[in-house]
Amino acid sequence: MATIFEAEIVPLLAASPGLRAAAVFEEMQRRHPELDAGVRRTMERRIRAWRAVHGPEQEVMFRQTHQPGRMGLSDFTDMADLGVTVANVPLDHLLYHFRLPWSGFAHAHVILGGESFVALAAGLQDALWSLGGSPRGHRTDSLSAAFRNFDADARADLTQRYDALCAHYGMTPSRNNRGVAHENGAIESTHGHIKSALRDALLLRGSTAFDDLASYHRFVDELVSRKNRRNAARIDAERPHLQTLLDRRGCDYEETIVAVTSSSGFTLRKVFYTVPSRLIGHRLRVRLYDDRLDLFVGGTPLMTLPRGRAVGNGKHGHVDMWWIIGT
Repeated sequence: MATIFEAEIVPLLAASPGLRAAAVFEEMQRRHPELDAGVRRTMERRIRAWRAVHGPEQEVMFRQTHQPGRMGLSDFTDMADLGVTVANVPLDHLLYHFRLPWSGFAHAHVILGGESFVALAAGLQDALWSLGGSPRGHRTDSLSAAFRNFDADARADLTQRYDALCAHYGMTPSRNNRGVAHENGAIESTHGHIKSALRDALLLRGSTAFDDLASYHRFVDELVSRKNRRNAARIDAERPHLQTLLDRRGCDYEETIVAVTSSSGFTLRKVFYTVPSRLIGHRLRVRLYDDRLDLFVGGTPLMTLPRGRAVGNGKHGHVDMWWIIGT
């Protein structure tokens, strides 16, 4: 060991700072077949001591200290690997997850589309109204999936809407630096927990199949409610530190204008929606939510349609009339 450490091991460590001690030992055994396996622990200790003096600086992670009412955290997690089906069809969905790190209050919201402002706004506001107040700050990951295919103007528009939503609830918005997951660690670590809890609950249920989407929503809500009941005392202690909610929700939809064609419908986001033929030639105002479309003629509510999704192979989707909410 004395003859090879300075002459051979130190140059390896200096040239490749990320090299594992186990790999160094294997290389030394290759070079020196007579090297006894019993010196491995001694070599690892000497490598650790050398790196303490000569090794590179490492990333510093400061312990997060949470205060009641100070911060709320949001993120999305993919639930495809749970194998949930609705009406015998695999449910491709995300779970929006909100958490107060001080008390452990949690809220989960099933998202049928991808990460988006509409999904974030709906889930976040449902969480705040369920909680009965808002924290002083709100942190998300960088919503990378929502930004991925946007041009600069669209990204600026999404950022402005997110900032306006936070301002509506008196929250200071912040985002994680891209690629630095531990900055949102108070919620990143619980993603695995909530997915594991859902997986366990599905196993205990004996089936991942649900008759309709509402049944699956109730299943998720009941699971999260049980978790909040376990933290009830601490949640009640945090509520007085939260800000009072206004008497109305902020905007959690996108609005656009569509024209009804002679085919008695309109196309929006690669999905064709059928409407009554009396609307042919009219221009409709559409509020686009994560799970539905609200249609208006001027300021008059007309009807609600379930939101469709384009088929993965590029084909357009199709949604027929559902229910009328106005005249």
